[in-house]
Amino acid sequence: MAIITNKRSVMTLYSGAIDILSHRVRIVLAEKGVSYEVINVELRGKSEDLLELNPYGSVPTLVDRELALYEPNIIAEYLDERFPHPPLMPVYPVARAKARLIVYRFDREWGPLIRKLESGKVNDIRVAAKELISYILQLMPVFSSSPYFLGDDFTLVDCCLAPVLWRLPAWGITFSPTEAKVINKYAERLFQRDSFQASLTESEQELRKLSEVETA
Repeated sequence: MAIITNKRSVMTLYSGAIDILSHRVRIVLAEKGVSYEVINVELRGKSEDLLELNPYGSVPTLVDRELALYEPNIIAEYLDERFPHPPLMPVYPVARAKARLIVYRFDREWGPLIRKLESGKVNDIRVAAKELISYILQLMPVFSSSPYFLGDDFTLVDCCLAPVLWRLPAWGITFSPTEAKVINKYAERLFQRDSFQASLTESEQELRKLSEVETA
């Protein structure tokens, strides 16, 4: 966390145009209807301005007046508490703890695979894709049992999953027709939300279009 001296009247998000964690935060911001400015950061370089706010120079980084936050789950929960409606976490402590644990497991288990998928190394991509497919298939009963991951309400868990599912075609990940029917039904429910559409950058839209053309 960093305390900054120049107060800003509008939130500022340092974001990567195709960065999956930035996408997660953009969905939360859109779901909350928050006005904010975006500063796009090239992932290969580190902005000096960003390094002054975040010692790791990573995205996403959110600046809200005197506060700078730079861990996606901390940012997401901060936004959920700062703007309570609509709520994106369960009300009761036990349910909230379970939701946090699910997000933690996604990041711990899926995060390394996603980094390999985006590495450009053929062998790493092949192995990571196989493992990610296995994880996603384990979730099929959840996808088919309720509208959203935790039930009837859209939550931060769905905010984590949506950017991953959006990128599957770009990573060359496919499923059998039966599997795809279940997964796509859940995914399209997320993609059709106004908040998700508002969260997409031009690069993310193109990412999906190009992958659909290549697989057509």
